[in-house]
Amino acid sequence: MTKRIRHRDWRWLALWWHHFFALWSTIYGQTRYSIPEELKQGSVVGNLAKDLGLGLSDIFDRKLRVASEAGKQYFSVDTGKGELVVNDRIDREALCGQSASCVLPLQVVIENPLHLYRIEVEIRDVNDNAPKFLSKEKHLKIAELTAVGARYPLETAQDLDVGINSLKSYSLSKDECFSLKIKELANGRKVPELVLEKTLDREKQGIHQLLLTALDGGNPVKTGTSKITVTVLDNNDNVPVFKKPLYKITVPESSQSGLMLAKVEATDQDEGVNGEIEYSFADHTPEILRSIFQINSATGEIFLKGKLDYENFATHELDISAKDKGIPEMEGHCRVQVEVIDINDNAPEIVLTSKPSPVPEDAPSGTVVALLTARDLDSGDNGKVTLGLPKGSPFKLKPSFSDNYALVTGRNLDRETFSEYNIEITATDSGSPSLSSKKTINVTITDVNDNPPVFSQPSYNVYLKENGVPGSILFSVSASDLDFGENAKVSYSILDSKVQDVSVSSYVYINSDNGSIYSMHSFDYEKLKVFQIQVQAKDQGSPSLSSNATVHVFILDQNDNAPAVIYPSSAAMGSLSHQRMPRSAKAGHLVTKVTAVDADSGHNAWISYRLAEATDASLFTVNLYTGEVRTKRAVSEQDDSSQRLLIGIKDDGEPIQSSTVTVSIILEDGLHEPISDLRHKAAEPSKKTGRITLYLILSLASVSVLSLVTFLILAVKCIRNSRSSSTCCMRRTDSDDYKNPNRNLQIQLNTDGPIKYVEVLGGDMLSQSQSFRSCMSPMSEYSDFTLIKPSSTTDFKEVISVLDASLPDSTWTFESQQVRTKSEGNSVKLYP
Repeated sequence: MTKRIRHRDWRWLALWWHHFFALWSTIYGQTRYSIPEELKQGSVVGNLAKDLGLGLSDIFDRKLRVASEAGKQYFSVDTGKGELVVNDRIDREALCGQSASCVLPLQVVIENPLHLYRIEVEIRDVNDNAPKFLSKEKHLKIAELTAVGARYPLETAQDLDVGINSLKSYSLSKDECFSLKIKELANGRKVPELVLEKTLDREKQGIHQLLLTALDGGNPVKTGTSKITVTVLDNNDNVPVFKKPLYKITVPESSQSGLMLAKVEATDQDEGVNGEIEYSFADHTPEILRSIFQINSATGEIFLKGKLDYENFATHELDISAKDKGIPEMEGHCRVQVEVIDINDNAPEIVLTSKPSPVPEDAPSGTVVALLTARDLDSGDNGKVTLGLPKGSPFKLKPSFSDNYALVTGRNLDRETFSEYNIEITATDSGSPSLSSKKTINVTITDVNDNPPVFSQPSYNVYLKENGVPGSILFSVSASDLDFGENAKVSYSILDSKVQDVSVSSYVYINSDNGSIYSMHSFDYEKLKVFQIQVQAKDQGSPSLSSNATVHVFILDQNDNAPAVIYPSSAAMGSLSHQRMPRSAKAGHLVTKVTAVDADSGHNAWISYRLAEATDASLFTVNLYTGEVRTKRAVSEQDDSSQRLLIGIKDDGEPIQSSTVTVSIILEDGLHEPISDLRHKAAEPSKKTGRITLYLILSLASVSVLSLVTFLILAVKCIRNSRSSSTCCMRRTDSDDYKNPNRNLQIQLNTDGPIKYVEVLGGDMLSQSQSFRSCMSPMSEYSDFTLIKPSSTTDFKEVISVLDASLPDSTWTFESQQVRTKSEGNSVKLYP
């Protein structure tokens, strides 16, 4: 019963361990193959694609490659079949020496995404090496009186094969005096010894020829031989005997040359020269040992001659001979076993398994960047290596299996901040004192289109003179993109919009490469004063990103219109104006009034009048600003009854534009003053015109209210924005035609550069019935724009809103104005 339970327990443990190792293999993605050494080139090891779960297309598309940790490429992948094949001759003995297990680790790397598989190929030994003696012949000298049972160590054969193919036994040719015994050491090494089975008789046989044969366990068996010649000597019947047959010493591999390692000692019971002993290495001692160690032939002291290296040989075995000087010469033997202690004399090394792959800046955390391996030739704690990254690095090291690591991203990256990283990886072992080494890996961050183009400013103001040449450049906008390559290439376009019910593309076009905006035709300030262009900058990324900017185009007035006469009406139509006046007119008599308008704005529209020519220049005068024609003196009988006046009208622009009007005046006797009569008629309306008068009064009240509202809005605006000293002024003019019911409201914004003044005009073209002027920013020069004729109070408020939005962000203050009242025309004017 007990035996059954234990049997079940062992089965359960076996299943558990099987499951554990299967799970471990799955986690670490390891695959193991086993092949014999010396396979022909091209021999198939296994179907790598199938075993790794990859398709044949993945081998090419994901750039599968095999890297050997041994350095030399013994294997390759058949991309057509996905098979792992032998690429070069594999000699197990060259790879693993006498190690019982020979496993060749491989690393299979695939990209997109980067992944590492570890593959182990076990190299099985074949019996391709026969046992071999370093010395083909050995000579022994044995005295004939030597006691039966004496043993003489023989040279051991070397077989590079391992396992069943290694050295298994020795045999000796038949001789009645000698036999062969095999002595097995603690490390499993077998040493042949020649045993004296029968007393020697020199007179009967002075020389014995023996053949020592070494046999391995392969099939077929391979052998190696060595000839042994035994010479029988007379007398000297005592053999030197060592105090110990085996000396064990330990020595650090860092020991310096000249260090005494041990002292062997042998004694000989003979006296005289027969008892004098000389020490030496055995004849079959390899030269490599003779280069590392030396022995004092007189004292038996063994010294370190060369340099020890634990990584090459952890143990050395020396066969020592002690020979006396008798005749015949007698010889004793012992063995010295030197164990080398590893010290931390090898710095760890970092080996890149795969070159770093460029990393997109939007790669998620944990993206594999590179694969690397840490190794240290030392053993134990001296060979344990840990890798580290600088503090604050955006990357992390993720261990995979054995001493393999994956360099992965640790957080989000931004190419615009850092386009590449030089990552310094430090490898440190666990020795005392510890050793370390560093390796720098360059990682390039590739761009993704995550930044839209950005204009140098969100909006632009462009001031353009009218009457420009079509096709001339208006302005250039520029946008920059922080991305790289195609993602940073910016193209410009104009978004469709309407300007006076016409597509903006009919007015301007843009160079898509450099953002230069060109005019399609000449602009006329009198028709178009301001318009907007929506410019879009788009990059070439996928998907593309874009941003917009607004270009405000302000058309600047040029003095391209001459003053046009609108009164007298006959003169406005190009014919001669005929006026009549009584001969009884006194000095200052108002003969007529010339009124002209200029389609331009600002100073370009400021009109002045002068008398250019006259039949009698002493009789008439023309007001410079109003155009009123008055008599300078009383009319005399001598004055010609027909007077002709040429009145010149000019604006204040640059260059000056001018026009003329000719007025013919006829002097008549008994003629009443027409203008006074008109005023009288207007002042004393008849009953038939009572209703018209009522309408005129209502119109007057409306205009007054609108004027008051305009004044209040401008005053509040100036006071609210007052932060810096500026000047606001207003001008109001009331004319004789104040009661004209057919007046219209006109607001004029003068903006040559920053806004300078605002005019609010009420009345028809003949009578400047109502006018407000607000002058701002005295540092400004001559510029303006005009909003014409609001048709209602609502339209008027909209105009005021536009005016408010157009004013610059600066402070306006009202200042006291000097008032001058002029009686002519019942007008009141405010001058700054």
